[in-house]
Amino acid sequence: MRQRKADLHARVNGDLRLRFTAEGLTSFAGLELFRRFLRQLDFSRRLLRHLHQCDPAGDFSSLALVRLVIAMLVLGARRLRHVRYLITDPVVHRFCGLKVLPSERTLSRWLSRCSAAVRAALQTLNAEIVADAVRPLKLRRATLDVDGTVVSTGLQVERAFRGFNPHHRKVPSYYPITAHLAQTGHLLRVKNRSGNVHDGKASLSFLRDLFTQVRQTLDIAILEIRLDGAFFRREIISWLERRAEYAIKVPFYPWVGLKPLIQRQRHWTRVGRDLEAFETSLWLETFARALRIAVYRKRVRHLSRKNYQLDLFDPADGHWEYSAITTNKTIGLGALWHFMAGRGAHEKILAELKNGYAFDTIPAQTYAANSTWQILSTLAHNLVISFQLATGAPQRRVTHKRTTLYLLKTIQTLRYELFTRAGVLQHPNGRSTLTLSTNLPTRHLFQRFVDRLARAA
Repeated sequence: MRQRKADLHARVNGDLRLRFTAEGLTSFAGLELFRRFLRQLDFSRRLLRHLHQCDPAGDFSSLALVRLVIAMLVLGARRLRHVRYLITDPVVHRFCGLKVLPSERTLSRWLSRCSAAVRAALQTLNAEIVADAVRPLKLRRATLDVDGTVVSTGLQVERAFRGFNPHHRKVPSYYPITAHLAQTGHLLRVKNRSGNVHDGKASLSFLRDLFTQVRQTLDIAILEIRLDGAFFRREIISWLERRAEYAIKVPFYPWVGLKPLIQRQRHWTRVGRDLEAFETSLWLETFARALRIAVYRKRVRHLSRKNYQLDLFDPADGHWEYSAITTNKTIGLGALWHFMAGRGAHEKILAELKNGYAFDTIPAQTYAANSTWQILSTLAHNLVISFQLATGAPQRRVTHKRTTLYLLKTIQTLRYELFTRAGVLQHPNGRSTLTLSTNLPTRHLFQRFVDRLARAA
């Protein structure tokens, strides 16, 4: 119905008076739906079972503190002190099962008491949560992406050293490594490491633990893994050869011999727009094996970033960006290019983990506290992914890139649409009732989530 312009505007003569009350007001009404989802997962009982032998609880139970940290991360908190802004919210109290919320000092002390055994228990719980969401999908193939990421720290943080930190070279840092399941967007595993650790040298033990977890918790017939050039090492390729299909970026090290091989190549196969490739079997004395290597060149309309490849190749015939991949897969050159390009989904997940779940926050100076925080950040991310899958996330078209099979919303979108909706918690006739405004999109969204959770119960 068309309206007059005079009916569209409202007059505002002055500022509103401010009044503060504790009468059941909440800024996070959507957290109630997330609480119902955790109850369906039997989250509390599972956590207590895993922490039975190593519970670091004090005055507050570890169960309540874990749920509080997850609530903080889902709602957008980035520092422990942000718990102060939740102390009167009744929905947050219900979510944690507490009448009184702890202070940031209590949270910091509890995180510092989380030993290696506690972190292992949280990793096991995370693996169960992921398995519960993935097994009903009956996936025949699992695509794993493994990569490290830099987290800058302060000068006094335990086990933080200067290392690979391209944007802040003199700043001490951690270098955690994560494993990503491409089909759903879950993070299977995370391990915190000092900043001076080389990704390839220190990754074999992480890969062993990852493959053990996948074999034990997921019913998957075929495993395939994508890795960047830091993992181009003899021991990693030898270990993966018998266990999975792999695709690994090949660095342009002089001893590999890619430059003279490319300079001798006269025939390139066109595999895409401005993209050409050829493949070869290259014997490497260092690896004592022959590798199938696909070499690509992509024509660009600009100088390469920092012109880093001009030291290798003559740009007289145009500007090209070269790359190489070694693989034991039997797919063609075009499919291999798209498959490797799917690694970008992991980079997006890491960016969302840092910006949306405070993964790059350093809550304390102890290694135990910071490592536990990273695991809880990963757990919060996985729970939100599982929450969307359980409530009917729409499917996406399958592509050669092996990215997520479902259209998932970012945590920032979910906060705006669902989690940070205002409401009033009241008790008419003795029954707790959450009252929201009659905004139609919000009403339809909440009702859809309520109905989906009821059907999934």
